[in-house]
Amino acid sequence: MTKLQPTRRHLLGGAAGIAALGAGLGPRGARSASVPALPSSPVALNVIDVAGQLQLTQRAMDEFAKANPKLVSKIMYSQAPAPELPGKIKAQQSAGRVDIDLVLTGTDGLSAGIDQNLWIPVVTDYASALPNLKDIYLPGALKMQGLAQNQAVCVVFCPAGPIIEYMPDAVKQPPKTAQELLDWTKAHPKRFMYARPANSGPGRTFLQGLPYILGDKDPMDPDKGWDKTWAYLVELGKNIEYYPTGTGAVMKELAEGSRDMIASHLGWDLNPRILGVVPKEAQVGTLAGFHWVTDAQYWAIPKGVSNDKLAVLLEMTKYMLSKPAQAMTWDKGYFYPGPAVKDVPLSMAPPDSQAVVKEYTRSFYDKLIAEVPSEVPLPADKLVYAFQRWDQQVGAQVGK
Repeated sequence: MTKLQPTRRHLLGGAAGIAALGAGLGPRGARSASVPALPSSPVALNVIDVAGQLQLTQRAMDEFAKANPKLVSKIMYSQAPAPELPGKIKAQQSAGRVDIDLVLTGTDGLSAGIDQNLWIPVVTDYASALPNLKDIYLPGALKMQGLAQNQAVCVVFCPAGPIIEYMPDAVKQPPKTAQELLDWTKAHPKRFMYARPANSGPGRTFLQGLPYILGDKDPMDPDKGWDKTWAYLVELGKNIEYYPTGTGAVMKELAEGSRDMIASHLGWDLNPRILGVVPKEAQVGTLAGFHWVTDAQYWAIPKGVSNDKLAVLLEMTKYMLSKPAQAMTWDKGYFYPGPAVKDVPLSMAPPDSQAVVKEYTRSFYDKLIAEVPSEVPLPADKLVYAFQRWDQQVGAQVGK
C-alpha cells in the first residue's frame, strides 16, 4: 500500500469529548457485561480500514493471528472511504447479518458511528477484558479516548501540529510568530501553501491551532471565539495562490520547489521525507504560542458481531494495547510517534522502524512534545462549522 495518500480524513470530533473521560475509565468491571467465552474453533475476522490505519496496526494484528492459530484462522483486510461506512454497517445491522467485525477509524468514522449508535460500548461493557486505560495511556491519548465516549478504543496517538515546514535554501529566516509568517507571505506571494482543512490533517491542525497562537477569545468556539483567526486567514489568503484538496499535493509542490513553505504536522514531516517524497533537508519550526492539536485512531466493534468473534476481538484489542504491539506503531513516522501507551520508546520498535525514525526525526521533537500544551480537536459539530466557514470566507476568496 502506498503510504503517501491523503488518508488523514479524521473529521476530528465526538461531542461529549472530555466530559466523557471520567465515564467508564474508572473501576474495572463497572457496568460490565459478562465477557463471552473464547470459541472452540478459530474464527475468520473481517477488518475494514477507513483511516489509512493498516500501516500502523496490521503488523500487530498479523502477529496476534500467527501467535493464536486456535483463535484466528485468517484476517481479511479491506479499505473504504469513511463517509460510506455508517450506511453500510447500518444496513447490515438492519438485516441482522453483520459481516464487518472490526473498524479501524479516525474520529470521523468514530463520531458518525456514535451518532448512529453503531458500536458496542466495549470500554464500559467489557472493562474486565481490557487493561485499565487510565493507567496505561499517555496523557494526550487519554484525552483522545474521551472523544470515543467509551464506544471504541484509542490504539495510536499523534501530537500532530501545527508546525511550519520549509526548504532552508529558499527560507533564510523562518518565521517565529504568526505576524512574521504573514509578513513573509506578503514579501513572497504564492510561496506559502496549505491544503483545504476539510481534506487535510495538516490543514485541519493549522486551522484549529491558530486560535491558540493568536490568543483568540475561545479556541473551542469557531463561531464566536475566533475573530482574530478568521481575520488572519483572510489576510493570509491574499498571498496564497490556491488550496489543494489534499496534503499529498502540498508535499509534492514543496518537493518540486513550486512552494517554499507549508503548514505541516509531525507525521507529514517524517513520513514523506522517509519515503523520499520530500527532500530530507526540509526543515520545520513552530510559531510562538502554539499548542498541539492532537490526533488519534481507534478500533470500534459494530453491534451484531457474534460472541465468538467478539471474544477474539477483545483478546486482540488487549494485545494491541500491550507494549510489544504498540511498539510496532512507530512505523515509518506516519503517525509519529504512534504509541498511545506510556513507556514504549523507539528502542522497543522493530529494527526497520528504529533505523528510519532515528535517521529522520528531529532532535527537538521530544522536548516540544513534553513541554507544549496539547488540546483535543473541536467536537464534530463545531469542526463542521469551521470547515464550512473556511470554505466560504477563505477558500472561496482565492484570486479575489
